[in-house]
Amino acid sequence: MSGNIKKYIQPGAILSGTGICEFNVWAPGRKHVHLHIVGPHDFHSELRRVAGGYFLGQLENIGAGTLYYLRLDDELERPDPASRFQPAGVHGPSQVISTIYAWSDQGWQGIPIEQYIFYELHVGTFSREGTFKAVIAQLEYFKHLGITAIELMPIAQFPGCRNWGYDGVFPYAVQNSYGGPSGLQELVDECHKNGLAVVLDVVYNHLGPEGNYLRDFAPYFTSKYETPWGEAVNYDGPYSDGVRNYFIQNALYWVNDFHIDALRLDAVHAIFDCSPLNILEELTAAVHGLGEKLNRKIHVIAESNSNDVRLIKPRKSGGYGLDAVWNDDFHHSLHMVLTKEKTGYYMDYGKRHQLEKTFAEGFIYSGQYATFWKRSRGTSSRRAAPSKLVVFSQNHDQVGNRMYGERLSKLVSFEALKLAASTVLLSPFLPLIFMGEEYGEEAPFLYFIDHSDSKLIEAVRKGRREEFAAFKWKTEPPDPASASTMLKSTLNMPSAQLLRHREMLEYYRRLISLRRNVPALSNLSKRHMLVSDNADGLLHIRRWLGESCVTLYFNFGQHTVPLDSAIFSRGWYALIDSEDKRWRGKGTLIKADKSSIVVQAAVQPLSMLMLGNKFME
Repeated sequence: MSGNIKKYIQPGAILSGTGICEFNVWAPGRKHVHLHIVGPHDFHSELRRVAGGYFLGQLENIGAGTLYYLRLDDELERPDPASRFQPAGVHGPSQVISTIYAWSDQGWQGIPIEQYIFYELHVGTFSREGTFKAVIAQLEYFKHLGITAIELMPIAQFPGCRNWGYDGVFPYAVQNSYGGPSGLQELVDECHKNGLAVVLDVVYNHLGPEGNYLRDFAPYFTSKYETPWGEAVNYDGPYSDGVRNYFIQNALYWVNDFHIDALRLDAVHAIFDCSPLNILEELTAAVHGLGEKLNRKIHVIAESNSNDVRLIKPRKSGGYGLDAVWNDDFHHSLHMVLTKEKTGYYMDYGKRHQLEKTFAEGFIYSGQYATFWKRSRGTSSRRAAPSKLVVFSQNHDQVGNRMYGERLSKLVSFEALKLAASTVLLSPFLPLIFMGEEYGEEAPFLYFIDHSDSKLIEAVRKGRREEFAAFKWKTEPPDPASASTMLKSTLNMPSAQLLRHREMLEYYRRLISLRRNVPALSNLSKRHMLVSDNADGLLHIRRWLGESCVTLYFNFGQHTVPLDSAIFSRGWYALIDSEDKRWRGKGTLIKADKSSIVVQAAVQPLSMLMLGNKFME
């Protein structure tokens, strides 16, 4: 095997404007690599071995649409690990594509991360069609709702046509059943026309089990570490330079060729790297560098359950320099308070002041012992800017990893749903909405697969049963391999026209409008915020910026809490009361004088009340 390599070598089949296609394959343990062009004029061509264990070939008269395999040492014939498209699925030939696209977003520079309001969606279940085009059809809906960024769950090629996307095995290939590479480019271009950023969920901690041929080419994986999916990706062992290059180039590919605005890195706590330069830091620096070159704001966001503030610390302060990280603590605390569930990881939540701490700081566990983890967990995020933390009341994991995929709409009351929305959207953090929650979607989001190996399917079924043991859910989960499981998970968008759903949708629109237009709310700052709670379950938040000031009351308790009349000496106006009848509430308890200034108010159980120093209607 060869030693050092040039970093950031672009792998795969790359078409040039001169009619030449360059094939670049990393296979350091192989003696020979042949290109097998599949088609009417079937032929083989040996690639030339170059430095770093790469094999290179430049062929003329190879155009977009050409199908090919790679033959390794005359033993195995495999698709390209860096295939740009798999039109016949994970076991079929790779296809040469052109990523040249008639972009109309030349003036698009992205948006600051402080302005992100995420809408997470799964392309396959967002619509009955399950395509990028069907998402495009709803862009006006997103704009009217107030969303600023749509976040796509993984779209890298996975087996079959039913999958969450985390079983992808060709990180560079856009899922064929969604619309392929050109379909994704069209979606991004249309989003930018409408002022929407696009976030792509990418998986750099593992590959799926079916169609994963990377081991045949190089030591992409290592038994040095173990993950929930088996061997870890080899980021720090022998020949890891080529592995790092492969995934860094993948990140750059999405930004450069598809104009993606942000990457969400899946489960980075399952990425292991003891190198002096951590892969997360290196990848983030490369992405930011490309963004600067392109004059676009490009962000890198991590999903992590470790509460590790190093992820979002600047590089100059010893951190990895990522732009934001998901905050599970916020979700778990909010979920437990609303549902009273105490099984699994929820056992560590529900204590008094946890919601207060997550509002004031971010992470709840910042070094304390966690019973579920059987160890101390986390570091303090007290000094982290709120724009570094993404919060939510629902997401694909927290819904889909329940046995029956129940959304919050099936677990709590209509009042509690509004309270959950208020807590997320009026927080100083970056809010994320999971598709359908904005109108109270009741269809589940279940786990589903479309593997072709019967033994693998049974292993997945067994794994799902074992996964729920900690939650003491004893019954049999829905069959992940059944087509009906995905069908049940598809959104019922027309249900938004039903009265209760329309009221919820309008409530979300109002919250988002307030967040975006009231300076005290659009300013994401802990320094301009005071947080307190009391024994009645009332969480009180004061936020301000200059002359703009709001005070928010979140009542998680079971009793109406009258507000002290002394607070009304400031001259507050009512900005929103979740119990207003326009939101199908019981009716507001606010009394105001002729000038609309509040003179008396009370916060009802499972409700939110916001007062402001300026009249907003």
